[in-house]
Amino acid sequence: MPDTQHADSVGLVCPQFRHFDTPLALDCGVTLPSYDLCYETYGELNAARDNAVLVCHALSGDAHAAGFHDPEQRKPGWWDNCIGPGKPLDTRRFFVVCSNNLGGCNGSTGPLSVRPGTTHRYGPDFPFVTVRDWVQSQARLADALGIERWAAVMGGSLGGMQVLQWAIDFPDRVRHAIVIAAAPRLSTQNIAFNEVARQAIRSDPDFHDGHYADHGVVPERGLRLARMLGHITYLSDDVLHSRFGRELKEGKIQFNFGVEFQIESYLRYQGESFVNRFDANTYLLMTKSLDYFDPAADFEGDLTRAVSRCTARFLVMSFSSDWRFSPKRSREIVRALLDNDLDVSYVDIESALGHDSFLLPIPQYHKVLGAYFSRIEVGA
Repeated sequence: MPDTQHADSVGLVCPQFRHFDTPLALDCGVTLPSYDLCYETYGELNAARDNAVLVCHALSGDAHAAGFHDPEQRKPGWWDNCIGPGKPLDTRRFFVVCSNNLGGCNGSTGPLSVRPGTTHRYGPDFPFVTVRDWVQSQARLADALGIERWAAVMGGSLGGMQVLQWAIDFPDRVRHAIVIAAAPRLSTQNIAFNEVARQAIRSDPDFHDGHYADHGVVPERGLRLARMLGHITYLSDDVLHSRFGRELKEGKIQFNFGVEFQIESYLRYQGESFVNRFDANTYLLMTKSLDYFDPAADFEGDLTRAVSRCTARFLVMSFSSDWRFSPKRSREIVRALLDNDLDVSYVDIESALGHDSFLLPIPQYHKVLGAYFSRIEVGA
């Protein structure tokens, strides 16, 4: 049983829901007449309402960033090592908000939701959503919570892209922008990986053009393969070798197509557990959101112009072994910000753990985050 009462844990938390009746016009040209956002909060909003921090999740994340939903839950929220009393994002000082992105499958309106005025789920008919759409919906959530300006907006990977979009779209509502293991847009290789993952799902015989729920099935094989492929890209070759090497599961070669190597067993486990917690249509939408992200596109490809309205102070972080969103891509963001004479701190953390490093309690990483947050003034 997890220790939900540990001094550095936010403890037991409950998901909250906010319904929005004001239509939301999406980048794809479709307007959502209404929608719900699922979110969680940790810590307390102070009297000055200037200590709120928005945490943006990555591709397969959700609103459950810290703590536990019940005493039997063995695994805490996805960024629990970073959020809590005495942790880098200290909930004794800050009021932390994390919402499930629109189009998600963990509480917010998405493909699993019933379409208004019908008895049927959206399924594959849920409209395409972009990072900019998410930021717009999060801004409405901030309004509903009485938060005029975030002390900081923070996220890794796809979450870091949302941070950058926040700083561009709402410069007066973000004091500090913390962009971790992100990129100003996906490389061609990254788009290619996403397309292979989508094709794995869409070619599954149980996909039924996205209407699998109507057939009482789930495209498990395709979703499993998509997750296995993605997981390989999140880790470095060094960490895969150090963890698994060429170790055989049974100690000798079996001459079959079953699980022979430990790495095969690990990837199959990751794929299987993902099938049990994530929706295939949502995965397709989230990867497309990644592909579409390119704030410089509206400025003739000039990132410097795209961030010219930003006023936030920035902390940009990368990880040495991250080949999916390499340090080079973070430095592109840093250069564009510096070209606008913005206040920017940049740190490349030495890590052998690949892209997943941003989720892990790496001492130097946490030390930098903690030091940065300690300098953010609140309660003025």
